[in-house]
Amino acid sequence: MPAAPPLLILWDIDHTLVSIAGVGREIYARVFEQITGRPLVHLADMAGRTEQAIVRETLRLNGVAHDASFDDFYTALEEVARSLEGRMREGGRVLPGVREALAAFQADGAVQSLVTGNIPALAAMKLEAFGLDGFVDLEIGGYGNDDGDRAVLVRLAVERAEAKYGHGFKAEHAVVIGDTPHDVRGALDNGALAIGVATGFSDAATLAAAGAHVVLPDLRDLAALHEAVLARRGA
Repeated sequence: MPAAPPLLILWDIDHTLVSIAGVGREIYARVFEQITGRPLVHLADMAGRTEQAIVRETLRLNGVAHDASFDDFYTALEEVARSLEGRMREGGRVLPGVREALAAFQADGAVQSLVTGNIPALAAMKLEAFGLDGFVDLEIGGYGNDDGDRAVLVRLAVERAEAKYGHGFKAEHAVVIGDTPHDVRGALDNGALAIGVATGFSDAATLAAAGAHVVLPDLRDLAALHEAVLARRGA
């Protein structure tokens, strides 16, 4: 009987791994004006959403026809974010228990990557700023330029992991860890384990109501986190 593939842990970034205050709107304001030539008035809700969905709705809210390609927005997002990298580092922090959780899963031999609304360059920038990039495989994962639906991002992350590592990864054996109902639904739509972490704008009750299999106040309780993951795996 073939050995089971390693665990596939798919992390959200913002308000799950790190918290970076006061930069997101400024980035979008600069990008919006750069691309459209108009000041930003309305910004779409960003919590748990992909860059593709945020850009599309922000354009609609501001009455701007989508003439430019998404790639133009993604390039501008990367450029503007890089110019504010120092501020992101100064105004940000790694959330409680994150480094220990990442290290523990790494020691267990898990494959760790991302399912995040960020584009790849911005995701890498945020992790590198806080020394977390060594724990996750940035060559796989699902990102904000892939689709507007996080369920698609989870599916792509599993497919990319299987293509790179050659293991029989299946979505129903993957673990998605995030702080919003969007993360939870993306996992559930693929049959993956959904672990909600109440370190963002969604409280524990909201994450539970969205259908999270497990809800944690933060990532400091490694025993509870491992119990949830291993129970799902049947260990």
